[in-house]
Amino acid sequence: MDSQKEALSRIISTLANKNEELQTFLETVDNTLTGLQEESCKVMSELEAELEQLSSALEEKGAGLCDVIKEEKRRKEAELQKQMSEGKFALRSGEELLEFANQTLTITNEEEFLKAAKQIKERVTMAPGFRLATRPAASETMSQFTVDFSAERAGLQRLHFLPVPKAPEIDAPSCVARDNSITVAWRPAGDADDGRIERYDLEYRKSNREDSLRAAGDACWEKMTDIEETQATISGLKFDSRFVVVRVRARNKAAAGDFSELVAVPTAAFAFVFDGLSAHAELRVQSDTVTWEPQGVKGHDARLRGKENKSSRSATPSPNKTAGSRGARDRFAGESYTVLGDQELVGGGLYWELRPLADWKSFSVGVAYRSSLGRFDQLGKSSGSWCLHASQWLQSSLAAKHNNRAKALDWPLPQRIGIYCDYDNGDLIFIDVDRLRLLHSFKTKFNQPLVPAFTVWCGGIALTTGLQVPSFMGNFLSTNQSLSNLSP
Repeated sequence: MDSQKEALSRIISTLANKNEELQTFLETVDNTLTGLQEESCKVMSELEAELEQLSSALEEKGAGLCDVIKEEKRRKEAELQKQMSEGKFALRSGEELLEFANQTLTITNEEEFLKAAKQIKERVTMAPGFRLATRPAASETMSQFTVDFSAERAGLQRLHFLPVPKAPEIDAPSCVARDNSITVAWRPAGDADDGRIERYDLEYRKSNREDSLRAAGDACWEKMTDIEETQATISGLKFDSRFVVVRVRARNKAAAGDFSELVAVPTAAFAFVFDGLSAHAELRVQSDTVTWEPQGVKGHDARLRGKENKSSRSATPSPNKTAGSRGARDRFAGESYTVLGDQELVGGGLYWELRPLADWKSFSVGVAYRSSLGRFDQLGKSSGSWCLHASQWLQSSLAAKHNNRAKALDWPLPQRIGIYCDYDNGDLIFIDVDRLRLLHSFKTKFNQPLVPAFTVWCGGIALTTGLQVPSFMGNFLSTNQSLSNLSP
């Protein structure tokens, strides 16, 4: 009985799921039908508007051509009418002179005859008929205004719906990732002219697997629209994945076409976050920032107790007590306000940046062998740690530290520091990014995996990772061999 109920329950569950699926399907079909009706009305209205514009353009062009013919007709008519009037006047003058000459022939008085003959001679010389051109001033032909619209008629007969553009082809070898920007180039389809491409749309997303480019849905894509050229640059990226996948589609007045085949652009960069388990208890790790937040009253640090009552007790317990009261053995303690990165450096050239936050007093940034740092060790005071130390406590100072040795650097406190580490070549370089100035270079031979390391006292720092080695580093790598350093 129980097994039969269980089987029936499964059947009921299956039927319920199927009914829910069918209900969703019917809603989808109904929405599609509504959308189809609306879209049909829309395209019909657009077609009628286009035909009306075409008819208006044809009428306007025809009216213009008719005006040209009428103007030429008026010009020729005016010239011929003028010639007609002048001819009639000349004919009347000639007839009057002819009649006067015939009358002169009947004169018998010699003196009167000679006088009349002289007048006739003078009038003949000045007669309008002898000065008038006897060729029409304009011809009746208007053949220069003959039109042939056979090509236009053929074009109208070929008139059809605007084709949707075909998918462009991304030129993968020309896609370049540089300085955390990606330039994507593509070619339109072979019959792009038929599609009347007006704009392109570019979409991109991050991926860690080149063989699963289609795994993510459409919602994961970032978009760039209304691109007029056949290339575009995506700037300001954080390369925290192995690839950036790109695709492009062409768009015309009617619609957008299909997307191109996906192309994965490699984006090699060093991406890491702060290792919160290693952070000193008075360091607050939050996203890409670390801030120093003391766990007691003001005066927890000897450097802040100058004006306090000397008999007052510090809120910070001694290193031994601190160590004994915490369960996290890997957490820094005492006055080692340190936190490490969660990724190791074991090869190649890697780059990241640091920016001090407002009201900071002191910080250090560098690399270290994880195994060489004890819970109370400070950066730069052991043979297994290298750092740049900045301070504006009491006075401003900038120094490179390693193996308990420090070298003062004569340079203003930077607002953005770039750190480049080439594990294989033993290079550790610090750059003032805003001024593009080399702050210091260590040259050594690394023999253990390194981790990024940071110390913060008062204030905080912000970290930027997922950066490619910037192109400007080439200006410093070529001169690195001749720079002084503190390596043993």
